[in-house]
Amino acid sequence: MTGKASHVAGARRPHHKNGLGPAHRRVLAVCMGAGFTTLIDQSVLNFALPDLRGSLQAGATEVQWIVAGYSLAFGLALIPGGRLGDLHGRKPFFIAGIAVFTAFSALAGAADQPWMVILARLLQGLGAGLVNSQVIGTIQDVFSGQDRARALGLYAVTGGVSGALGPPLGGALIAAAGPGLGWRLTFLLNVPFGLVTLLLAVRCLPPPRGRAGHADLDLVGLVLVGALTLTVMLPFIQSSAGAGPLLWALLACLPAAALAGWQRRYARAGRRPLVHPALVRSAPYRLGTVVAMAQFGSGIASSLVLALFLQDGLGMPAVAAAAVSLPSALAMILSSALAWRVVPRFGRHTVTVGLLLSLCALLTCGLTGLLTPRSALPRALALTQFCSGLASGIVVSPNQAFVLRHAPREAAGVAGGLLQMSQRIAAAVCVSAASGVYLRGASTDLAAHRHAYWHAVLACAAVSAVGLTVSLLAARTPEPVPVEAAQDAVRDAVQQRRPVPEPHHDPSG
Repeated sequence: MTGKASHVAGARRPHHKNGLGPAHRRVLAVCMGAGFTTLIDQSVLNFALPDLRGSLQAGATEVQWIVAGYSLAFGLALIPGGRLGDLHGRKPFFIAGIAVFTAFSALAGAADQPWMVILARLLQGLGAGLVNSQVIGTIQDVFSGQDRARALGLYAVTGGVSGALGPPLGGALIAAAGPGLGWRLTFLLNVPFGLVTLLLAVRCLPPPRGRAGHADLDLVGLVLVGALTLTVMLPFIQSSAGAGPLLWALLACLPAAALAGWQRRYARAGRRPLVHPALVRSAPYRLGTVVAMAQFGSGIASSLVLALFLQDGLGMPAVAAAAVSLPSALAMILSSALAWRVVPRFGRHTVTVGLLLSLCALLTCGLTGLLTPRSALPRALALTQFCSGLASGIVVSPNQAFVLRHAPREAAGVAGGLLQMSQRIAAAVCVSAASGVYLRGASTDLAAHRHAYWHAVLACAAVSAVGLTVSLLAARTPEPVPVEAAQDAVRDAVQQRRPVPEPHHDPSG
């Protein structure tokens, strides 16, 4: 464990009767503030897209880049950010990331051309990715066991709060300022949140105490990951591309094969590859990451498509459309706060049940949009959104806890970064695909909007079904003792001068 990790984790040892100690609460408050600041951006923007598109005369491809480019840049910043945090401490990169995110939020709000918004969104994503890799790494450093599950649950609650507040805030801004100025204020809304988070980080995060040495970032690996991401995304974002799906799939195989070969060569040379070997060897980590990708990608994409359907298809104002989505966020807050209490009893089956309920809620939402009479449609969709939020809250924080418990402490930032990078790539692809399906199928006719929405929901449901299948497989896979648990056992044995326990397998997971 790094010196920095030792310094932060040292506060973890004393147990307090009434919960976390003051140092824990301060660190967790900063992490939740960072999560809120970077996550509210997307929930606000979803309801400003129609006005932004009309104000800047942006085409469908430009709108897709505005939405998906943020996730792409976010994902690409996570791995190098996590590596730098592991080596040199998290505080300086946390501060730099939140500063970049805040500055380019202001630039996006002042843009007068679609390409300027796209550029600002890419740089926003880089800053947000750098921040969030430090957030996950800090939670890994400070908390363990049930405390970590609880901390991740509270972090997931932050996502629910941002999802709950974002739509009404965005809708109120657009209603008050009008469509020309309102969408700009939704970007500028990030600035006060970012400044407050920046101040809290400077005052409350512990000073960096990382290992001295060179940050081995594996630049070739990063380039190959970027190439792989682009070849996966481009057929969805650049709808005018002439190459067929088969050609793009073959192109994606080239950087994928090159990345796998390079990682093996890099490890044989005695250097640390982009993906930590312990993570590559861990079946629970790999399967849990796929589950997280499916859940996150389908959830983000379905929320965006719903916002487009409510405003473009039904002609609802932004505030009313936000009210339809509000029950989902509120339900997710509730279930996320309680999910960590359920996990000790049901284990990984908690995630599987949540994914099944989420898939059913998603299909119900699509059928509701297709078949329900227009007069009752907003209320019916709000009810399905409530059910969807309950299911999502059961999945997110328990799955994160199951995945991250298999990461060694010296790669805590990389493990969290890889998990979030995978989620963001999935979000970029799913958002591009689902919004493309909707935008190409919608027209001025309500029936066309209904069918376009149903087809987009089916695309999201297919991704969710993949996550459910993988979760069933993960629940049946024998799970070794988590890396963190083994490291804790060794450390405690040394401290108490007793024999180190032998590793064993835990089939129950």
